[in-house]
Amino acid sequence: MTNTINRRKFLRGTAVAGAAALATPAIAEGHGTNIKMQAAWGGGIFLENAQSFANRVNEMSGGSLTIEVLSVDSVVKTSQMQDAVHRGVLDAAHYVSAYWYGKSKSASLFGTGPCFGWSSQEMLGWIHAGGGQELFDELMEELQLNVVSFFNSPMPAQPLGWFSEAITDAAQMDGLKYRTVGLAADVMLEMGMSVVQLPGGEIQPAMKSGLIDAAEFNNPTSDRDFGMQDVSKDYMLASYHQSQECFEITINKDKWNALPSEHQAIIRNASMAENSGFYWGNTKRYSDDLIKLQEQDGVRVHRTPEAVLAAQLVAWDTVADRIAGEDPFFARVMESQKTYAKEVMGYLNLNQPDYKLAYDHYFA
Repeated sequence: MTNTINRRKFLRGTAVAGAAALATPAIAEGHGTNIKMQAAWGGGIFLENAQSFANRVNEMSGGSLTIEVLSVDSVVKTSQMQDAVHRGVLDAAHYVSAYWYGKSKSASLFGTGPCFGWSSQEMLGWIHAGGGQELFDELMEELQLNVVSFFNSPMPAQPLGWFSEAITDAAQMDGLKYRTVGLAADVMLEMGMSVVQLPGGEIQPAMKSGLIDAAEFNNPTSDRDFGMQDVSKDYMLASYHQSQECFEITINKDKWNALPSEHQAIIRNASMAENSGFYWGNTKRYSDDLIKLQEQDGVRVHRTPEAVLAAQLVAWDTVADRIAGEDPFFARVMESQKTYAKEVMGYLNLNQPDYKLAYDHYFA
């Protein structure tokens, strides 16, 4: 009973208390520029990640620039965050691009698009070194959004998720009510699932009540915090539905333009530093919590079969080609990604040794 109460407190949170607990120690009083950044997270590791970025900025600026992190729903709902930044109601937001892809399906290509054989590391490489940032800025101009955005934190591939039984064949997924977001929703619909898009904190209660049959969120740490192990014991790892994603930090463009160049440089470099800090820290936490799910919570962890992964790729082709045929900009972004992935992954696939072979040699 105590664990259930504690988990409910974590999921619901108190926006003001959560923001104060995280942000107050890092805020310099009485001087400098303050940026209020609302996160899409009410607690857990992602809110810690948002604060980590803010801490980097605050420390690098020596107090002349501070970012104050506000937790989920502190000022506006998650679905309203981008508009709030655009209008200046919020200075900044910390979320993922899939949360606003309703304005443009191209948004999902900057976080939850087709795999093309690459991981989040290479997707961020495309953004920073392959023309992706320029295409995103063009999209902001096309949508007339008064924001600038920075992308960081390469997420490991997201699990296929939690099911009532292990998935051994794609046919088992047909007709299941499933939670996901972004273009992944279109892909799962193509595979015959009935998709429900819910915020993270509502996933576990929805599965417990039977509103949905299966669900994914992002990673073992967040899933365990949400209590998914209490509603399912079969956890499917590996999936192409969201095999690469990263955080988007968006800032009101007027606020950004008013910053001196040294403050802009601090934000850019703090964002770049988060790539390493996130990946090193989060992968360790994820692996630790996966072990806890297995050894302490009795969860059966399975790897998604190759036949299901292959079916996802076919579904991706159908969805992506359909949207590209309707949206020339979407097609341009996808072509740019394919060019980058073909070249970079061509090199990496030839050069990288088989790490699993070495892993099995020592640990299998």
